[in-house]
Parts: sequence; C-alpha cells; structure tokens
Amino acid sequence: MKLIPTAIPDVIILQPQMFEDERGWFMESYNQHNFHSGLEQLGMPRPRPFVQDNHSCSRKGVLRGLHYQLPPHAQGKLVRVAQGAVFDVAVDIRPNSPTFGQWVSAELSDSNHQMLWIPEGFAHGFVALENNTHLLYKTTDFYAKGCEAAIRWDDPKLGIEWPKTIQLVMNQKDREAPLL
Repeated sequence: MKLIPTAIPDVIILQPQMFEDERGWFMESYNQHNFHSGLEQLGMPRPRPFVQDNHSCSRKGVLRGLHYQLPPHAQGKLVRVAQGAVFDVAVDIRPNSPTFGQWVSAELSDSNHQMLWIPEGFAHGFVALENNTHLLYKTTDFYAKGCEAAIRWDDPKLGIEWPKTIQLVMNQKDREAPLL
C-alpha cells in the first residue's frame, strides 16, 4: 500500500497494491499494520481504531456533505468506492490549523481503487460521478445524532470547485447547512 500526501498533509490518498491475472484482481482494502506504519513514516499519528463501517449508494449527481461530527464523537474516515466514481472532498475545520478552511479533493473510483484517509477535524463530502455509485467508509467513532453537523456545500469562503458538468442533487438538510 502506498500512502500519498495531499496539499493538506493530514489528508492522505492510499493506493493499494493490485494483484491481477486472467481471473481478475485482488487487493487488501485495509491492513491495519500497513496503514499505521505508512502514517508513521509520514510523521502522522495512528488514528483511533475503526469502529463502524458505512455504505452508501448514490445516483449520478448526488452530493452528500459537507458532513462531520463534533467532539466527543469526531470521526476519522477511510473512504473508498466499490462501484462507480466520486469527486471526494475533505475540508479542514480545525480552528488552530494552518490549513483551516482549505480543502482537497480526489477522484475515487472502482477503476483507480484509491482510498482517502480523512482524519478527525475535517468535514467530508462527495458527488457521485456515475449512477449506482457505492461508497464505503470506516469511521473512528460511532454515529451520534447529537454531534452531527454540516457545512454548506457551496460556501463561498471555501470555494470548492465541484464538477460543473453534472446537475447536482441533494437533500434539504445539505442545501440549507450553515456556512463555515
């Protein structure tokens, strides 16, 4: 597994090793030892253990986010796409961070097999680029309704460059989320 820092060093792209032959392919989608040692090599702390797995299915254009959970139930997320493709975004919402209010994006798909590590203190969102897109993610804390929060997807101070060729679809809660 190769770990690739993004423009915000705490957000990491993971590229798993693929083993392909005439039957198809195989990869380890998660290996705790390799993940932790890769983070340590980059000078980053180990995350808390993953305690919950989530799976969403979205049609093309569905935008979910920008979501996060407040302490004491803040979540780190390890995100991947099993089918389809997403434009995935992480926004630094740590008040004392030198990259506060900055965002990074990655295209995650069933063809590039990349994953995105988004530590606690970041808001997360994505837009599905294909119909029947399946996004899976591990979290470092359980969902807690009383701690859920969101930032408006089109906050002008963030200036996220969402794909412009797709008609976006979202729920009312995401459309009306507060600004950062």
